[in-house]
Amino acid sequence: MQNQPAFLAILLVLSALPGCRAREAAPPAASAGPPPTRIVSLVPAVTEILFAIGAGPRVVGVSSFDTHPPEALKLTKVGGLLDPDVERILSLKPDLLAADASQLDVIAKAKAAGIRVYAYSLGGIGNLTKTVRELGRVTGNDRQAEETASALEGRLEAVRRRVAPLGRPRTIVVFGREPGALRAIDVSGGTGFLNDILQIAGGENVFAKEAREWMRVSVEAILAASPDVVIELHYGYYLKPARIRQEQAAWATLPVLPAVRNGRVYLLEGNNYVVPGPRVVDAAEEIARLLHPATGTGKKR
Repeated sequence: MQNQPAFLAILLVLSALPGCRAREAAPPAASAGPPPTRIVSLVPAVTEILFAIGAGPRVVGVSSFDTHPPEALKLTKVGGLLDPDVERILSLKPDLLAADASQLDVIAKAKAAGIRVYAYSLGGIGNLTKTVRELGRVTGNDRQAEETASALEGRLEAVRRRVAPLGRPRTIVVFGREPGALRAIDVSGGTGFLNDILQIAGGENVFAKEAREWMRVSVEAILAASPDVVIELHYGYYLKPARIRQEQAAWATLPVLPAVRNGRVYLLEGNNYVVPGPRVVDAAEEIARLLHPATGTGKKR
């Protein structure tokens, strides 16, 4: 389903492999100081937020997996979650490094070099606007950050209100599996921002009782859960029509599944569904349209 290196990177960004290792204690966020003039971001979600609040022109380096906004594609790449290039980071002479809280080694080296650090920790959807406001304070873009956070909260609340009177179709969110086959299927569990997005959009996660951000499930588990809707996320690249038919055909092997029987298997393309930055609000709106077609036109595939 996904390019394997890109898939692994996104999987780590999604959850820092919950269930596979304990998450290290987060260092404190960036200490107070003058607004930074040169920022390096190792977290795609943080990069998107920095540009959204007007701090983008001060970003000089980004992770290898940053693709949005387009301006980020032109910036120096400094590695990813598992392989940050410390030498390259230091060569950019940043006065602020935004890193994942689990990247203790690069955080320690940056602090030793006198670089302020903003340590990002993944959370639910509420963490998005919290992070927006924190980065506003760190960068001196408080006003733009408050406006951005308030606008995002308003749009999410509008989605909630729109779907509140409607039913909540039982849904499975798939974000990884083997190409063309129903094997090694990774789905959203009952915590984390993917589950939050689904709830805001008016869906009921069939694996909501699983207190983890993601889990690998079998075909038997999916059949037992009997979802009304399957939402499958493709985020490494855009699929050609033949590939779309191939992936849809994989689900057709389960004709007894309500989602298959009723033609409610949806393939969604784009990393806005898996990078917990400002664009996840677009994702919530789109998923709401798919779950409740009366609220708008969804991109069914």
